[in-house]
Amino acid sequence: MKPAEYITLSASTMMLTALGIDIMLPALGELRRHFGLDPNSTVTSNIIVFFFMGQVAQLIFGIFSDRFGRLAILRIGFPLYIIGGLVATCANSLGVMCAARFVAGMGASAVFTTTIAGVRDRFAGDQMARTMSLILTIFLFTPIFAPFLGMLILSISSWKVVFLTPPVFGLLIFIWSFRLEESLPPALRARLNWKSLKNSIGQVTGNRTFLRYTAITTLLFSALSSYVSSSERLVGEVYRQPALFPWIFAAIGLGMSVCTLINSRLSMRWGAKRAIRTLLLIYTGIAGILVLIAVLSNYQPGIAVFFGGTGLLLAINLAIEPNSSALALEPLGEMAGLAASIYGTIFFFTGSLLGTLISQLMQHSVMPLVISFFLIGCAGLMLMKRQ
Repeated sequence: MKPAEYITLSASTMMLTALGIDIMLPALGELRRHFGLDPNSTVTSNIIVFFFMGQVAQLIFGIFSDRFGRLAILRIGFPLYIIGGLVATCANSLGVMCAARFVAGMGASAVFTTTIAGVRDRFAGDQMARTMSLILTIFLFTPIFAPFLGMLILSISSWKVVFLTPPVFGLLIFIWSFRLEESLPPALRARLNWKSLKNSIGQVTGNRTFLRYTAITTLLFSALSSYVSSSERLVGEVYRQPALFPWIFAAIGLGMSVCTLINSRLSMRWGAKRAIRTLLLIYTGIAGILVLIAVLSNYQPGIAVFFGGTGLLLAINLAIEPNSSALALEPLGEMAGLAASIYGTIFFFTGSLLGTLISQLMQHSVMPLVISFFLIGCAGLMLMKRQ
């Protein structure tokens, strides 16, 4: 497989996570009406949260991918994603739907883990950061087109067809993935025994570099997950502009893609550490300005100011992530699968829980998210100074 096809396929496999979220956001209002919920209810955000929480399975899949190879786990993840999506489509209660979304999230976690580990098998350091940036640039076009696709489907059909789209897309990528070659030869695979596993986990979680950059990514992801799960309700119910939702979401997604592409150049020119430090300084400065404007606006900034500032912050967020993941995994090359799974489990699971807490505080105001942006930036800078 040539590099261009490998990057495109890797981006498409990671795109399953984004598509499993973004295309559904325009349908959450219809979902609230279908289940008889209050328009301001935050319950439908659990459809997104449980999908994120399914990423806890990355730990198991990472261990098995180091033992049995990347492709074996990749081919377990796709069926879980597809079946979970189909069950969620047919669910007659939110409880069943959330459980199915958790299973789909587990499937996405297997795909996500093996994709990152596969990149780490092939690249290292700044070259890995550059490759991940290119993959994420393609992957991030999903937030641009997915909400419009969701609204288009809603205009001619129901939310069930919207929910059906990700598993259908997953099936197509599953078929394409059979062109991939194994990146972890049998001679380099880890033994599957408790003693070696305990030692490996201890080496990963005891590595200060790994913990530092994983913490930075986790904090940043908490704000991102809160925004994603609440964005439809914020635009439609808090700011009373539901027609603007796909345009706002797409514009922010475009900014994230552009910033990630720029980072692929910054990481090669400056190095990943300098890029993270500079981006965090800019992030904290913008967040501080947004807090000040919000306070002066009676704790409710205008829609253009809030989403403009949020778009800039999330774009910087996605530029930081490939650098932090590269630096977190850099000293753990011989345990890439396990390290990637622990990394993904922490930032997806813990980040989504923190994001849920932020979302629960935003029933009538965006101020909790505004304050969170600033606190996260300050904490990130403190973590960088401790190295």
